[in-house]
Amino acid sequence: MGERMFIEGNEAICRGAAIANCQAFFGYPITPQNEITEWFAREFPKMGRVFVQSQSELGSINMLYGAAAAVRAMTSTSGPGWSLMQEGVSSMANAELPCVIVDVQRGGPGSGTIRQAQQDYLQCTRGGGHGDYKNVVLTPASVQECCQLTQLAFYLADKYRNPVIMLSDAIIGRLRETVNIEAIDFGPLPDKDWALRGKAGHKDGKRRMIDHSADLYRRDPDFVSFLRRLDQKIKQMQEAELRYESYKAEDARLILVAYGYTSRVAKEAINMARAEGISAGLIRPITVWPFPYEVVREKARQGCKFLVVEDSLGQMLDDVWFAVEGQAEVHLVGILDRHMPTDGGMILPNKVLEKIRGIQ
Repeated sequence: MGERMFIEGNEAICRGAAIANCQAFFGYPITPQNEITEWFAREFPKMGRVFVQSQSELGSINMLYGAAAAVRAMTSTSGPGWSLMQEGVSSMANAELPCVIVDVQRGGPGSGTIRQAQQDYLQCTRGGGHGDYKNVVLTPASVQECCQLTQLAFYLADKYRNPVIMLSDAIIGRLRETVNIEAIDFGPLPDKDWALRGKAGHKDGKRRMIDHSADLYRRDPDFVSFLRRLDQKIKQMQEAELRYESYKAEDARLILVAYGYTSRVAKEAINMARAEGISAGLIRPITVWPFPYEVVREKARQGCKFLVVEDSLGQMLDDVWFAVEGQAEVHLVGILDRHMPTDGGMILPNKVLEKIRGIQ
């Protein structure tokens, strides 16, 4: 049993990173993730680890590029900053540099609002930058998961030599819950023989170099060979790293699909619907990439209808439409269904329940 703490989601991410032996954090202030930057600024120097407040999100992602070539490192941001980072993320995927990037979502497009939303889904799950690459995208729905999934993110980043995204939202980030802070053993990892540790840091006494250009020397004989290896990595991540939660879905005729804070709202609405005799259930993606297409598809084959609950105009909605292959109805409770038509509004269980009743 680890230490019990009453903390918010943003801090739980920080503590998960520290337990995972993250050695460097680079960040730039942006709401609603400022508590993350503040924690690292206060705590990492005490631990003898590196904290740098960059001049911008562009600075953060490029500093992360350099650090990830040697040690476990991370950054965090929100929507506008995440947009600025995309070229760097693409370059790190090409250079096969493991790192963790936290995106605590807020409203958009553009600068949008500083409050809650779930409007970065497509950008995170589709890559965001140029070229053929994919990142595992983890979505915490509790403060406990913020700590646990951050540790998993570092493990997966090292396992695949690839960036991993933690896709949170402002409500989960600012929510306070009791959390058990303890290290998780995910199993062994290969030695980082490729890392830039200096000649003295490698058994063969040779220096290493990192490259993100197909026109320069790399371990692949040509560009197509590199893409073939990248394709194999993407397929391996798809097959091995799919994670989801099923909640009262076994006998359900209506399946809700939600992640992050809206998945908690969806669970409460399901409980209310069950009390009225309506057989509703939930599929909650824990990884939104890879997405549980086959799980959703099987429910569609069984004759289920679907209700996507997400705080946007409908982004994950596209993945559910794709999964059902035209075999099922797909409905949406989205950002236009908030309890107030302001940036302070949120989707509440009673609105979801109204939609559930209308579908039955």
